[in-house]
Amino acid sequence: MPTMTPQQFIARWKRVTLSERSACQQHFLDLCRLLDHPTPAEADPEGTSYTFERGVRTTEGHQGWADVWKKDHFGWEYKKKRRNLDDAYRQLLQYREDLNNPPLLVVCDMDRFEVHTNFTGTAKKVYAFDLDGLAKPDNLAVLRKLFADPQSLKPGLTAEGVTRQASEHFGGLADGLRQRGIDPHRAAHFLMKLMFCMFAEDIGLLKDKLFTRTLANTKRDPDRLATFLSQLFQAMSTGGYYGPEEILHFNGGLFADADVIALTADEIDTVALVNRFDWGSVEPSIFGTLFERTLDPAKRSQIGAHYTSREDIETLLEPVMLAPLRREWEAVRARCDKFTADGAKAKTAQTKRRKYEQRDKALRGFVERLAHVTVLDPACGSGNFLYVALHLLLTLEKEVIAYAARHQLGLFPQVRPTQLHGIEINPYAQELAQVAIWIGYLQWMRDNGFNPPRDPVLEPIESIECRDAILDPPPARGGIEGGPVPLPAFATEPEWPAAEFIVGNPPFLGGKLLRSYLGDDYVNAMFALWKGRVRPEADLCCYWFEKARRQIERGKTRRAGLLATQGIRGGANRETLKRIKETGDVFFAESDREWILNGAAVHISMIGFDDGSDESRTLDGAAVATINANLTATSDVTAARRLDAHRGVAFMGDTKGGAFDIPDHLALEMLKAPNPHGRPNSDVIVPWINGLDVTRRPRSMWIIDFDSAMTFEMVAGYESVIAHVEREVKAKRASSRSTAKEWWLHDRPRPEMRAALAPHSRFIATTTVSKHRLFVWEQAPTLPDHQLIAFARSDDYFFGILHSRVHEVWARAQGTQVRERESGFRYTPTTCFETFPFPEPSDEQRAAIATAAAELDRLRNAWLNPPEWTREEILEFPGSTDGPWQRYIDAPSPTLPADGEGVFPPPVHGGTEGGLLAQKGGTPSPDPSLEARGVTRGVVRYPRTVPTDEEHARQLARRTLTNLYNNPPTWLSLAHEKLDAAVFAAYGWDPSIGDDKLLGLLLNQNLSTQ
Repeated sequence: MPTMTPQQFIARWKRVTLSERSACQQHFLDLCRLLDHPTPAEADPEGTSYTFERGVRTTEGHQGWADVWKKDHFGWEYKKKRRNLDDAYRQLLQYREDLNNPPLLVVCDMDRFEVHTNFTGTAKKVYAFDLDGLAKPDNLAVLRKLFADPQSLKPGLTAEGVTRQASEHFGGLADGLRQRGIDPHRAAHFLMKLMFCMFAEDIGLLKDKLFTRTLANTKRDPDRLATFLSQLFQAMSTGGYYGPEEILHFNGGLFADADVIALTADEIDTVALVNRFDWGSVEPSIFGTLFERTLDPAKRSQIGAHYTSREDIETLLEPVMLAPLRREWEAVRARCDKFTADGAKAKTAQTKRRKYEQRDKALRGFVERLAHVTVLDPACGSGNFLYVALHLLLTLEKEVIAYAARHQLGLFPQVRPTQLHGIEINPYAQELAQVAIWIGYLQWMRDNGFNPPRDPVLEPIESIECRDAILDPPPARGGIEGGPVPLPAFATEPEWPAAEFIVGNPPFLGGKLLRSYLGDDYVNAMFALWKGRVRPEADLCCYWFEKARRQIERGKTRRAGLLATQGIRGGANRETLKRIKETGDVFFAESDREWILNGAAVHISMIGFDDGSDESRTLDGAAVATINANLTATSDVTAARRLDAHRGVAFMGDTKGGAFDIPDHLALEMLKAPNPHGRPNSDVIVPWINGLDVTRRPRSMWIIDFDSAMTFEMVAGYESVIAHVEREVKAKRASSRSTAKEWWLHDRPRPEMRAALAPHSRFIATTTVSKHRLFVWEQAPTLPDHQLIAFARSDDYFFGILHSRVHEVWARAQGTQVRERESGFRYTPTTCFETFPFPEPSDEQRAAIATAAAELDRLRNAWLNPPEWTREEILEFPGSTDGPWQRYIDAPSPTLPADGEGVFPPPVHGGTEGGLLAQKGGTPSPDPSLEARGVTRGVVRYPRTVPTDEEHARQLARRTLTNLYNNPPTWLSLAHEKLDAAVFAAYGWDPSIGDDKLLGLLLNQNLSTQ
């Protein structure tokens, strides 16, 4: 430990009122003791390069004296307290040429410090702080660099810049070793040892540029360098000597072996290049991420990508971990203040001593308390969250030490990296986490005026484990190259270590992607193990949330703070947050925050939760009374029930699972092509829409859609159609787990949706995700894609309720925001629609809503497709009266044979209700072979709207619903106001009420609905 701590230095020099001449040299000697740096007499007894009272000549020719001078480092001028430091600086400017123009000029009045840069060809910079600010790491770092490495204070260099550049250059070494076939994990371990040597040298743990000299002396002799590095690693492992140099005992697992990889001449040059960076200035909170990308082949493409900053991580750790500890410290400090006050007023020396002893005991006790805080990151990666947690603990402990120093009690940091626990499946990251945390710890000790531990310098952080966090025994899917493998026949829930705080950033992976990324064996085992606790459709991060909840419930953890995909606020994910609130509560949340995930900018949610004991609640930076499971503070709409009356109305659309969709020109060719069995291709080709057709303009796409009741023999009769599917779909579907044998059918045809839509000539559609919640009419037999929600209703009243503000406010509260608000939110039938309570209108109110809805639709269509720019086009192609196009054929129903032999079952695509469009009629085709089998064919006449010419087509391209609602014209706003007025009247509510009150009213109606 240093012979003087910053707190002791500050306390001592706060009291000094001596003159400049009487105090300056003692002040400087105390600084040397604080910084563990030799004094002038110790380092240079002759005073030729480092001395007090350096004689100089000013630029005016007068004799002068620099109070302290260190060659090629600084000139230092003292003044009495509260004197003008500008005069001292001007004095130094007069001396500097005679001081060999040092790079730094320092002026000080024993209470204020100013370090002026004096580098040639750079902008000037002043590092200024006072005695109270001396203990801050940044200020101590300036003083250390002043004595040891003045070049690092040259303007333009930053810790983040150094970290990024050093990591990028290290990537060249990693690539070279990989190309030479070196085992990746062995190479990574070796590179970490080299990197730590560079760091240890730059912070003074390897003295006198030992590593640099080793490289310089052997750079032309790779074998000799390998021998020397092995000897150095061995000395660092046990302590001892490397040649004549005494080496500290490092150990810590990193140097448990002395394995060395012989480097090529080019690789040695790269090491020398990388060694020039100031490794002592790396930023630990991003260092692990950047270095992991350097080492891991799977992450090499992210080297230049963004990273998560310390400030971002602190946003979660401050309220989750630091806030309760700071509350404890404030209570301890208040007690200590009282002990001090009581001691000062004591009438006897014995009472005074007892009060001060009680104060000192309380302070020692709280330092001991901090030394026993444990933190777990169960998906720790390269240790960024753990490092920031350690930094926050050390900073709080330093505050306690500073308070003690002001009361003449000397304390030293007790917080250690071994208080941290981590679980990580990637061995690259697991080992790097230990190294990065120790680097950060050693930096903090140096920057804050404390010497690092000596015997050993490092300790293995055995509590950072390489294993799976949610399945035990761990699968072998992780590792350097990755890749899923079969799991054992059974798996159990792994134990997490008890820890006061759980923090971190668990992996995000949507429920639909689990099998693709993790494999069937892993997912099946995971589903079986966590059944009843995490929904199978939930994101992977929910398993970490549920496990943390269980740890709190079992009393093994006090508080947890985890990151989640924004989707945790809705759907199956939300059930995980509901479970958290059942056994505890959420006390902190950021519902929508930008984040960096694998080098990409995303939007996430931050959530802090406990057993419900924390009485304060903070949501998005504001104090609130409660935080609901959907991360809102308004009426808790997550308590709403699904209403039986709404079941079987709203459906996710069809999932095709292959290139069944076809463009307009190909569809028209196929629709007119003959088949050997005599049935028309229109039996299995219908219009197809996805979200783009709703938010932009219809693209005139079609889809091949075979009925699941058809045998393959029947399907094969549609000659050109099945040939296209076999060519474009069959190979891709061969890898399907469930439908490979029926490759001609859609992956998830949604038969319930088809049956519900069948009686209707039109239906309502909305996109699953959109910026504006838009509802549109679609005509049968159009098939909606899975990115659309289809409503099996054809009445204007229903359309009007859906497109009202009432429903939109409810749907936004129940849905899930995708990224930022501008990107829209996700609409799901179960939460957004099936929980929505409809009004109970009178006949007049129902008619008013229907009229307003029909008018809104008419006005929008007139804007989207003005008659001046469009015309009606009639498509004609063969169709069967028992197929999906029957409403567009004017023909009698066929007479089926009594035994039904040879008759294809009618596809379940179309509807039977008369269409809204005029039926143009058609003449049945007299086909004796079909008539003999009871099948009637006719001509389909299908009307659609098209531009009148190319110029109008270009103008129409800009007329989309998204563009319309981005900048709504007055007529559109008025149409919606009229609709909203009619809908609010049906509920009996005032249209001017705010969203929060509206949600409360809707929730009450939902809960009271039978």
